[in-house]
Amino acid sequence: MKLKTSSLISIAICVLMLVIFVQQPAMAYVGPGTGIAALGALIAIIVGVIAALFGFLWFPLKRLMKKRQQAASKDVKEREEERV
Repeated sequence: MKLKTSSLISIAICVLMLVIFVQQPAMAYVGPGTGIAALGALIAIIVGVIAALFGFLWFPLKRLMKKRQQAASKDVKEREEERV
């Protein structure tokens, strides 16, 4: 007996729905130390993302602004030398 692809997909969807919606109690204890560790890991991830964004965005912008300031000061010096 050969099953069609559509019937296999419908069986897989039914099994997935059973796994998702039929829940059993876990009978597990999560202590306060685990919660604090999870909170610390979450804070570390957030700080890491912010530091990465800061490093990838701020430092190139800072270098660009420094180059513009140097070019502007160079132009000002050239104009002053032309006046003299």
